[in-house]
Amino acid sequence: MKKLITAFVFILAITFSATAQDAKTVTLEQTKGEFTQKQLTLSEGDYVFHIANHNVGTEVGFVLIPEGADASDPKNHIKEAYVTKTVADGKTESSKTVSLKKGTYEYFCPLNKTPQYKLVVQ
Repeated sequence: MKKLITAFVFILAITFSATAQDAKTVTLEQTKGEFTQKQLTLSEGDYVFHIANHNVGTEVGFVLIPEGADASDPKNHIKEAYVTKTVADGKTESSKTVSLKKGTYEYFCPLNKTPQYKLVVQ
C-alpha cells in the first residue's frame, strides 16, 4: 500500500510539473502610475504573469478582466491572474496559470492606479 501511495504521489507531481511547463510566461513591469507595456497580443493558451515593481513606492498587483467588464466588481476579475501576493518595490511576483481564450481583455493595477491596458488573444 505504501508503494502504491508513493507511486500515485510521484505521478501526480509529474502531472503538475508538466502542466506548469506548458504555460508561457508574460513579464509585465510597473513604474509609478503605469505599466511599461501598454498593449499585449498573445496566442490562445496558458500563461503565467510575472509582475515586476520598479520603484513604484507602494506594493502593486495585477487584475485581468474581459474587455468591457466592470473593473470595480471583483466578480469580473480573472482570479487566477492575481499575483499570489502583492509585489513590493524591487520585487517580482507571479500569478497562477491562466487559460486565455480568443478575445480581448484589459489589465491594470488598482494599487498603483494604472490605466486599463488592452490584451488581445488571437
